[in-house]
Amino acid sequence: MSEATTGRRRLDDSVEAGYDQPVRAPRLESRRSAARIGAVVALAALVGLVGSVLSVLAIDVPVAVYRPSAALLTIALTIALVHRAGGHMRIWVSLVAVLCVAAAVTEMAGVIAAAAAATGVVGAVLAVVMTRPSEGVVSTLREFALSVGIALSGAAGVAAWNAQVNAVTFSVAVIGISLGVVLGLVWSLGEGLHGLGRNHLAILAVVAAVLLLLVVYTYAVRSYGSTSVINAIDDAIFQARTRIGGIPRPVQAFAGFPALVVGLRLRSQRREGWWVLVFAVLATSSVTTSLVSPLAYPSYIGLSVLYSAVIGFALGWVVSHYVLAPSTVRAARRVESTRRFEPSRWAGLR
Repeated sequence: MSEATTGRRRLDDSVEAGYDQPVRAPRLESRRSAARIGAVVALAALVGLVGSVLSVLAIDVPVAVYRPSAALLTIALTIALVHRAGGHMRIWVSLVAVLCVAAAVTEMAGVIAAAAAATGVVGAVLAVVMTRPSEGVVSTLREFALSVGIALSGAAGVAAWNAQVNAVTFSVAVIGISLGVVLGLVWSLGEGLHGLGRNHLAILAVVAAVLLLLVVYTYAVRSYGSTSVINAIDDAIFQARTRIGGIPRPVQAFAGFPALVVGLRLRSQRREGWWVLVFAVLATSSVTTSLVSPLAYPSYIGLSVLYSAVIGFALGWVVSHYVLAPSTVRAARRVESTRRFEPSRWAGLR
């Protein structure tokens, strides 16, 4: 019996799919020049990262190295983000560079705080937009690890600034700005709100509900919980910190990191995956701000992020199977699965 008789629909994959977004022309016509500039930016990021990491390690290094290293790292990450997002390089990179240089030279408290916030925002957003769509466990794990690694580099940069700020206020500000920036990017990359299907809109609603529940529950327990309950929670945190060196962060483990996995896998089929990745910024921004307090222990923060990442990846992988399941019988009968194309990691997304 032929396929025409049975009504079985086979997708035509003889023609390679193109990118579904308009992309600006290359900034440099010469590929060799572009490769050289890319190598210089990567080297600057590496040098800045090494100097920033030294600020959180027990190594005898001159203090004068820290803030210039943070400035170099921030400028390099900004160049990568603006290039990836298709923004105006001269405007945004110049603004960030002036801010970082002014902070490193003047050492004014307000300017340093602004530079540290810029580092946190750029690191958090770049950790999401630098990824590529993935399907299998190996490729998804690779993109997941890259995102967490970029966020941790942002955390090192924030620590190197050593800004005198209130940790809670600083974290809330960075998370809010990061969400605003990534929403602006995702609006075009995800085709606006009208590009969301009913199923994917439901996914966003569920993630938002889980996040709201976590925030409300945490606030309610801390504000209105009995002394015995609060003491029990504090004791459990102390025991976990003593025995395993860290404790998972609920927002990272149950909202941000699972959203990162689901978004990465959904992007391989539909551009709506970008909307799920909005919630991933909650995890990456909380990572970049985790070392803003001078009282934060790097080993504790590192292990906490590790535990949150393991739980978040496992949970996100399970949820992604439900999200990627065919929504209709007709879609389930396709012989070939749809695959979405995106530019390379070093090319612009728009």
